Amino acid sequence: SKYHRRPGSLAAKGPARVFKGRRLPGHYGNERVTVQNLEVVKVDPERNILVVRGAVPGNRGGLLIIKEAVKRGK
Repeated sequence: SKYHRRPGSLAAKGPARVFKGRRLPGHYGNERVTVQNLEVVKVDPERNILVVRGAVPGNRGGLLIIKEAVKRGK
């Protein structure tokens, strides 16, 4: 099926090897993504909601780690 990243044919018969840089399947996803200097617009402690201006990585309902900014935006 299309969800298994199989390489198909690797090379022609002639060189009898696989050339460097050939795209092959590998691990995809499950990496940490960091977004810096997003603005916290509103905090609603009653409904346990934090409103942030900008794009937040991850899927809906996923966990986020929110910290104070280390590198300040311009």
